Amino acid sequence: MADAVADTAQGWPEGLDPVTKAGYELEFEDTFEQDRLDEGRWVPYYLPQWSGRTSAAARYEIGGGRLHLLIEEDQPPWCPELEGPLRVSSLQTGLFAGPVGSTVGQHGRGSGAVVREQQRNVRLYTPRYGLVELRAKAIDDPRSMVALWMIGYEDAPERSAEICVCEIFGRDVGPDSARVGMGLHPFGDPEITDDFTVETLPIDAREFHVYAAEWTPERVSFLVDGRHVRTVRQSPRYPMQLMLNIYEFPRAPERDGPPAPEHPYPKRFTVDYVRGYRPARTASPGR
Repeated sequence: MADAVADTAQGWPEGLDPVTKAGYELEFEDTFEQDRLDEGRWVPYYLPQWSGRTSAAARYEIGGGRLHLLIEEDQPPWCPELEGPLRVSSLQTGLFAGPVGSTVGQHGRGSGAVVREQQRNVRLYTPRYGLVELRAKAIDDPRSMVALWMIGYEDAPERSAEICVCEIFGRDVGPDSARVGMGLHPFGDPEITDDFTVETLPIDAREFHVYAAEWTPERVSFLVDGRHVRTVRQSPRYPMQLMLNIYEFPRAPERDGPPAPEHPYPKRFTVDYVRGYRPARTASPGR
């Protein structure tokens, strides 16, 4: 799938509306209506260069127009050398890694990771600016976390920031409110300052909600169900890929009050759709 055409800060059209989508055009969409995963849109492995595809493979089901990312009881840890018993099922829209034995690869900088298995580098959807949105149900399992985030496509210190569209720990999900993480992490990008917050919102995240980020050359704005939550006044300036995932931690993170009961296996992150938009070409004569 073609990458979004890059904009400059001077050429970004004014008057775009992330709620009505006025001024935007759809360039990436998966509504999961098929009976199998579309691998022209998704790589069904989580950072497989660091662990190998067997343990990095996503567990999932597709049916009824829904994707269910799963953690199953017999699922192996993703990479015990780096993350201990952490288990992950994740889809991503790109993959970049160097040769076996090298430290070149996405999201591994500073971890001591080396490439364990040769990967074919692919770019399925790696936009530079635009609007990304997810309609999904979180899970209130205390050992689980679900997220949609974006990372720089290439492994380079100045291209390694993260835009977290949403990050929801099961411990923070209740019937009347949920704590939703959103913001930017710099990792190795010297132009980005860490600006990440956890917002308490009056939603039951176990039901479907729409989580979105509008990414321009000057800012990233975060929305839930079409309502603006916060804006970060800085912006990564390079192509990024999507990372859609559910994690299971070896034990429930500590919190106030008695721990919630754990869910039986499989643990599910249910996704209705993922969409990506770019500014309409007619709105920006130079594109």
